[in-house]
This record gives sequence, C-alpha cells and structure tokens, in this order.
Amino acid sequence: MSDNRWVLLGLAPPRTQWFREVAGWATAGSISADFEKYVSSDEVRSRLASGQPFSALLVDRSTIGLDRDLIDDVRAAGGVAIVVGSADGPDWTELGAAAVLADDFEPPRLNRTLRDHATPITRVTASPPDPSADGDEESSVGQFVAVTGAGGTGTSVVAMGLAQWFSDSAAASDVLLADLRLDAELAMLHDARMLAPGLQELVEAHRGGRLSSAQVRSLTFHAAAHGYQLLLGLRRHRDWTVLRPRAFAAALDGLLAAHRIVIADVDADIEGEASTGSRDVEDRNLIARHALPRADLVVIVGNPTPKGVHSLVRTVRDLRDGGIDASRMLAVLNRSPRGLRTRADAVSAFAALVDGEPGLEALGNPVLAPQRHDLDSAIRDGVRVPPPLTRGVHREVRRRLDELLPRSPDLCSDDAPVPVAVGSLGHWSGAAR
Repeated sequence: MSDNRWVLLGLAPPRTQWFREVAGWATAGSISADFEKYVSSDEVRSRLASGQPFSALLVDRSTIGLDRDLIDDVRAAGGVAIVVGSADGPDWTELGAAAVLADDFEPPRLNRTLRDHATPITRVTASPPDPSADGDEESSVGQFVAVTGAGGTGTSVVAMGLAQWFSDSAAASDVLLADLRLDAELAMLHDARMLAPGLQELVEAHRGGRLSSAQVRSLTFHAAAHGYQLLLGLRRHRDWTVLRPRAFAAALDGLLAAHRIVIADVDADIEGEASTGSRDVEDRNLIARHALPRADLVVIVGNPTPKGVHSLVRTVRDLRDGGIDASRMLAVLNRSPRGLRTRADAVSAFAALVDGEPGLEALGNPVLAPQRHDLDSAIRDGVRVPPPLTRGVHREVRRRLDELLPRSPDLCSDDAPVPVAVGSLGHWSGAAR
C-alpha cells in the first residue's frame, strides 16, 4: 500500500517532556508520523548523510550543537528544522529554522506547522504475492532499452525522444522513462516540481518484499506533455550510497513487470572491483552494472566530431569488455549536421576504428540523429522533443527489438557460475606447506 506520512527526526536531551510526548503521539496515531529519536547532533548528521528522506527535524533549543550550521545541514538534506522551546534567546527563524514551537504544543499545533512548512514522505509497503491472483501480471516482462554514452552527448534527450515514439503506439502507462544516472537530470528536463518519490523510494520499497504493478506505478509521474510515465532519479549524486544490490535488481524487475517498455537513461561506467581493486567503485557503479547487462538493447550515443567519435568507440569497447554483446548494442551519432560529406566522414571514422576489433563484428554502422535548432526551445517550453530528432533511432530500435531474443535475468545475476581457467587458482609450493 502507499500513503503519505511525516518522517520526523527528534533531537533533545533524553528526559525532555515534549520528546517523550511526540513519540507517544506517533505510536498512538495522534499524528500520522514516524518519529526517530536522537540525543546528539552527531547522530543527526549521520542520519542526514544517509540520504534517507525525512520531513523535519524537531530540535530542543537547549540542545548542544544547535546552530545555524546544523539548520543549514537539515535544509540541504531536504527537510526543515523546527525549534522547540521558550521564546528567550536567538531568533531561530532568522538563522534558517522554518518555525518555533512552545514547549507545551499539542498534536493539532504540530500538524498545522508540518502542513505549513514540511513535505510528507510517500511510504510504500511491499506486499506478499496474492495466491488468488492468476499470475499473468507477474509473468509479463517488458522490454528494456538502456540509453548511455559519454557526458554531454545528448543521451537524456535521445531517451526522451525514444519514449515519446513508443508512447505514440501504446498507452501512457505502458511506457516508462527511468532516470538511472548518478547525476540525474530528467527532472530538470521535464520541469518536475516534485523530486519525490523516485528511484530511492522504489529501491527502498523492494528491500523487504515485492510490489504489485500498481504500487510500482504509484512511484512514477505522468509526463502529460510527453505521453509517458517518468521515474525520477537520485536527488543528489551521493545518494548512490543508500542503494543495495539485491533491492535494486528487484526494483528493476518490478519496473519491467509493470510496464510494456522501459527506456532508461544510464551511465556508461561499469567498472567493478575485479578491474579496479576497489569495492567502493563497484558500489558506486551499482546502477549501471545491473541495468546495462539486463537491457535487451543498449543505445550508445556519441557526437559526429573527432572527439565525439573517439568517445563513442571507447564506450563501445568498455561495454564489450564488461560482457555486453555487440549484437545488443546500437551506436548513435547525435547532432549530425545536414551535410552528406560530414555525415559520411563521421560514419567512416567510426567504422575504421571498430573494424577488426574482436567481439565487435556484429555492431554495425551508427544511426544518425539530426541536429535540431528548436530543441532548446522545446525543453524550455516543456513540450515534446521534436519527433525528427529520434525518428531514425526509434525505427532501428524497434527493428532490433523485434529480432532479438529477450535477455535472461539469470545472465545478469552476480551469483551466475563462471568457468575457472586451468591454473588460474595457483598452487601450493613446498615452502608454503
């Protein structure tokens, strides 16, 4: 089920009266809130750094460590600070606090203050599968297209254009555009006024169970001007630290079960511990390492300049080295000029760089997406991406999806067995015995 509740953090000395009362009100249901109690500002800062969403921090004015920096940290983490205590001392609202409450406030007063200044958090509870269901919903798996490429090549716009084309021949609820980048920008490109719920809430909801298709769709927004559903991405780059591998994999499966086709804007970096020796790098690249191998087709976007073609080929090679088959890759040269000679030169340069590369024989020539001078105005006005931008890309993606066999989820599992080369495990020497 899905509902909106206040997620409140409390910071006060342990025996403070209002501290105990708010906890009692939350338990008894007098306020529709979850209340987390803390007794030091360091504990609160650790909670803020976790990236988990919250509505407000209720802090007693006698608390050691209450200052403008703590209030600013709360605001930067997406919540508001509400100071509780007598009117003596600093004017906390001038220091950034959203409101000040007297020590003897009651539930109605707290509810009014929260409605005026804070944002409720959408909480989604995973439900066990219904044994009476016929199972058709869970057996349906949508097609998955991942759009990736080097920064600044227009991957987000290509993903938007593809989602628009697919939505023209399907119901809006059947097509999802998902922002899976660490630096998420689809909210800005769609002029989204709300940043939650999004990817974080979806993954968190899958940590303890499975969501129905209706519950998954409740965490997305309808992009009315574009005709598809939109899953917002991470609110800050550092929020990747709160994602867990199994929960993310389950969330991705939930998206594919709830939509006929999913277009995802994804980073191209899939380096892991095996290639870098760093577990932190693998954790940071969690989204791309799960999404790209899971995709039925990976669209790799570049630009028709010498630097752009070089970056495109490098990305193709990196994905090949990461285990993605070239038959499931589609290269795209975005912002291609009208001149036939310039277009031919870019295609020839790409072909020359990949010619003879092991594992890239099935790649084929890139698809050209034209330069559109009306693109910026369309983004500014919040209207559809110009259809000619991705008409050719959509035609090729549609053809390739019809030809390719579905990608097996088992092939993307970290637990899948791998062959061990003879002699790769070493041996014991006589001195080591």
